[in-house]
Amino acid sequence: MPLIRDKIIGHNNERLAFQFTMLNGESVVPCQISDAAMDALAGTAGTESSARQAQFLSLRDDIEKIASDLFAQGPLVEGHVVRIFAKHIKR
Repeated sequence: MPLIRDKIIGHNNERLAFQFTMLNGESVVPCQISDAAMDALAGTAGTESSARQAQFLSLRDDIEKIASDLFAQGPLVEGHVVRIFAKHIKR
């Protein structure tokens, strides 16, 4: 079963990643995508942190599809964070 869209948490400057959540039934699944992965998906580089939310929103459908696919492949452990890195982006 694919994950369902949930909430945007926002950009984490410490982790250089954008955080969001998705739902697996009633369970909340924490997710994040690295800045490098978002730039790779957008075909850009060096996007300012202040522009990350707009970038996430423009790529949201693709990002959530990747997160859902990674979740389906990964361990079904409570609290597992789905992390999307540049290596997960098909070029």
